[in-house]
Amino acid sequence: MQLEIRPDPAEVGRARRWARSRLAGSGIQADEPLAETLILLVSELVTNAVVHTGCPAVLLLSLPHAVTDEATVRLEVADRSGRAPVPRCADDDATGGRGLALVDGLADRWGWSVESTGKRIWCELDRCAKSGEVTASCGGGAAAYGGAGTSFEGLAYEAV
Repeated sequence: MQLEIRPDPAEVGRARRWARSRLAGSGIQADEPLAETLILLVSELVTNAVVHTGCPAVLLLSLPHAVTDEATVRLEVADRSGRAPVPRCADDDATGGRGLALVDGLADRWGWSVESTGKRIWCELDRCAKSGEVTASCGGGAAAYGGAGTSFEGLAYEAV
């Protein structure tokens, strides 16, 4: 499933609504932590594409055919900009600059790759086998960083 995104900040809300509607038909409940986290990640990645590239983008959502306790959801945003995603160090008063830190902290895996027409940023969320359990493969943060030779070592953030 995919959604074309125009380079307009209003598209972020439309992307969230679209993702919620797709989840509704997948067996993933709207109040499930997986759904809430996925919607936040949609918001962050689409915002980054809209704000930092000024180019149209495509949001792709891959939902499992049968939702099981170990189902994985994949979210991708492809845009026409060749600029690499760069994490920023946001100070306490900044209103932005935390998007990739959130993706890193919330996704089970994430990365990015260069495409012939730009780049693709992706993340995956695993549905926990036991509700509330946090493990390396279930809500414990990303195991894979960046891509295309980019390292995000030294990126620090605090969730408050």
